[in-house]
Amino acid sequence: MNTATLTPFGAQLREWRQRRRLSQLDLAGDADVSTRHLSFVETGRAMPSREMVLRLADRLEVPLRERNRLLTAAGFAPMYAERSLDDPALTAAREAVELVLKGHEPYPALAVDRHWSLVSYNRAVLPLLADVAPALILPPINVLRLSLHPQGLAPRIINLAQWRAHLLARVRQQVLVSADPVLAALADELRAYPAPPDASHEVVEASVVVPLLLRTPAGTLSFISTTTVFGTPVDVTLSELALETFFPADAATAALLHAVTLR
Repeated sequence: MNTATLTPFGAQLREWRQRRRLSQLDLAGDADVSTRHLSFVETGRAMPSREMVLRLADRLEVPLRERNRLLTAAGFAPMYAERSLDDPALTAAREAVELVLKGHEPYPALAVDRHWSLVSYNRAVLPLLADVAPALILPPINVLRLSLHPQGLAPRIINLAQWRAHLLARVRQQVLVSADPVLAALADELRAYPAPPDASHEVVEASVVVPLLLRTPAGTLSFISTTTVFGTPVDVTLSELALETFFPADAATAALLHAVTLR
């Protein structure tokens, strides 16, 4: 991290507070600090202790990667390690991910990083990608790009308008939470893809969950999805890892997946 160009702690803190739509009074009350002192910290007239940095970051739900930036800007060493998934220290976590993916068969499941790049997947995923453009499945594979690109899965998604609105809303929320510029650029790219005629900025969802209806040579597959993250991670990589698991929304889909994946 280049500390010479790092945004001052006070400016970062103010940005996160405003992003969370909190007043100084609100944050001061949550963090058990005086409004006057918080104001001094934001303007650079006072520097926080390490304990205060962590307390403020916790109240603001700042991602671990950005908590390291806050600590560095305040003059402290980063607290959270960022390891590659193949690091021996993450062996147990990596094995847990693979166990979940394998155990979810014959239904599709995959793991993605903070930018929706594919980290791992089970064998139920590949049959669904048979007709996508080869360029979209060259590493690193971006799952959202693969889903909404006109040469990806988009032409085979029956409810594309609804699914597109759902994914765009998820990315928009992630950008709000993380302030990640790469995610923001990805969101802009996805919005620029051709939209279906029935698309709108807000799709009214009549059901409890948004399904994914996918047309395949074997028939229509109907999925509902869930997202799983690691609880209380203290590693940046693990905190940004998510497992996307798809369940059949009807008996016909379950039967088709058993026939295709387990044969």
